[in-house]
Amino acid sequence: MNNNGMMEKEEIFSKVLRAGRRTYFFDVRATKAEDYYLTITESKKFTNDDGSFHYKKHKIYIYKEDFAEFKEILAEMTDYIISEKGDEVISERHQKDFKKDYDQAPRATEDQLKTPGSFTDIDFDDI
Repeated sequence: MNNNGMMEKEEIFSKVLRAGRRTYFFDVRATKAEDYYLTITESKKFTNDDGSFHYKKHKIYIYKEDFAEFKEILAEMTDYIISEKGDEVISERHQKDFKKDYDQAPRATEDQLKTPGSFTDIDFDDI
């Protein structure tokens, strides 16, 4: 297989969240004692003057002993923001003519794209 132990450990479990110019990498990694921990890396894309790109990365490490509290606080913070401000993005452009009735309409089409239905025809045994 692969003699380089480090490389094998990289791929324990990973997910990627692409969010505009930012990409978030969630990676399960192993400690020397073979326990697991989580890293979350934010990679942000910047455009140079010549049109080429560079990325800035920030990484945070979350260990098992902090999972429960981390999840609790993250949930508390995200719930707080949504209860205070709703889940529609408020931008300065919208301020003047922001209409409350626009809450209902656009949501549906976005959510339809996210429904698992579109993925169910993949049979993982065949891959």
